[in-house]
This record gives sequence, structure tokens and C-alpha cells, in this order.
Amino acid sequence: MSNFTSKYIDLSNISTEGVNHQTKNIDTLKTIQLVHLINKQDQSIALAVKSQLKNIAIAIDKIVYAFNHRGRLIYIGAGTSGRLGVLDASEMPPTYGVSDKLVIGLIAGGDAAIRKPIEGAEDNQLAVINDLKDIRLNKRDVLVGISASGRTPYVVSGLIYANKLGCQTISIATSHNSEIGKIAKIKIEAITGPETIVGSTRMKSGTAQKMILNTLSTGAMIKIGKVFSNLMVDVQPTNLKLVTRAFNLVKRITKANDKDIKKIMSITHNQVKPAVIMIKKNLNYGQAKQLLKKHRGMLRECLK
Repeated sequence: MSNFTSKYIDLSNISTEGVNHQTKNIDTLKTIQLVHLINKQDQSIALAVKSQLKNIAIAIDKIVYAFNHRGRLIYIGAGTSGRLGVLDASEMPPTYGVSDKLVIGLIAGGDAAIRKPIEGAEDNQLAVINDLKDIRLNKRDVLVGISASGRTPYVVSGLIYANKLGCQTISIATSHNSEIGKIAKIKIEAITGPETIVGSTRMKSGTAQKMILNTLSTGAMIKIGKVFSNLMVDVQPTNLKLVTRAFNLVKRITKANDKDIKKIMSITHNQVKPAVIMIKKNLNYGQAKQLLKKHRGMLRECLK
């Protein structure tokens, strides 16, 4: 039984809580009609994100600065917003070969809340401070607070705490004049409007947040040299598919024959960057690693 039935907050100014008059009759439609209607609503999401590109670019540069100065990227959120942060963070190690300590996602209620909602977790302002202390948040880090409404107490409290430490702080909201936008040093507000199903922010809001997180993390990884051309050259070959992908990346970049590539990749343990350098620059494995270290992992610089 909920303990919150006698407590109410004013949601009237939160756009994601408004009534979407275009979908008021969605429960009367045939299936093909309702999916067309949902799709029509979704078409506005990319434009909402587009309005925030300048601030997203500024945020990426701050994240890159942190990475280059021993800092980390930390996401905090509750519910769908928290799950999206955890998802984005969890995809960085296999995709870009970074440590799982470089990008971290924290969700109100802890890891159990990824699968099941934890009652009252998003309202716990002290829990987030403990969560951030547990990972030793410090002034070199970037903290990104994610909240559709822009008022989630867990996120608000986390951003305030991070500001006190001197961290770079970024907010991602999908409502106008969000509370977290007033706290964070960089504000990203992609206004997606009333949800297709009133208050169901896993829909348009969640999609917008996912697009923004994709852009932040992908942009930062590109800028620190995890991408060559548009190729994931730091992919971790942890299964047969990824080993094959790594082989194909080396082949695409070097145009070498399969036999030579297999021989080189057996030496590099299927790592793409040193294999490419060994083939293109005619160096041994040790020399290739030294060159990568000299150029901070930037393959394009190594190949000049």
C-alpha cells in the first residue's frame, strides 16, 4: 500500500504531464490506426532534440575535457531515465574498449530498480548522495542528471551535491523551465510535449533522452579517438561476432589479404588499432603500442 496518498505535488506546469489532445481517442482506434498515431507523435522527437544541439555540443566538450584529465562521466536518474543512463554506460566498454569505471550509470533504488520499480526511491534525496560518495565522485567528474519532469528529487539532490564538489554538471529534461536546468551548469531541454499516453514518459521523453545520451557518449568517444572514420576501432572482441567485426575492420582499413591479417591479429589478440598500425606502418607489436601511447590512442595521428 502506498504511503504517498495524502501527499500531492503540483504537476500542472510540467509539459510531459499534460493531456495530449491529438491522442484522446486512441483507445477507440483500430490497431493500424493507433500505431500510425504513435508514429506521428514520435516524428516530433528528433526536432525537439535538434533544438538543443548547441548545448549538447558544449556538454560533449566538457565530457572530453574530463576524460582527458582523469575524470569520469556519471549519469543519475530514476525510473526510465535512470535505466537509460545505466544502459548507455553499460554499452561503452564493449563498444569502445573503455573501462567500466569511465562511464557509470546510477539509478534511484540501486541495480534492483533496473528490473523492478522501487517505491519511493526517486524521492530519496539522501540516497543519491550516498550513491555518489560510494563511487567517490570528485571535481574532475561530469555528472549528468536525467529527468523527464526535471524535478525528480533524487536527481535534484545529486546535482546540488555535485555542484558543491566543483563538478561539471549537465541536466537533461523534456519539460520547460526544469528545476534541474536551473541547477546544472549546462542545461539540455528537449521539449517533447504531452505524452501519447498521459504521463507515460518512457515514450517520447524516453526516446528523446536516449537520443541525447547516444549523442553525448558517442560524440565524446569520437573525440578521444575511439572511432576512426566511422569505424569502432576499439571494439572489444569478446565473442565470435565481434572477433569477425574486428577482422573486417582491419581488412577495410588496410586492404591487406586475409592470411596476413589473421597472422597480425593473432599477435594483437584481435585488437584493431595495433593491427592496422603494424600493417600500414610495417612496425612490430611493441612499436605499434608505443605509437598509440604517444598519440593517446588516436589512430589517425598514428597513420600520418
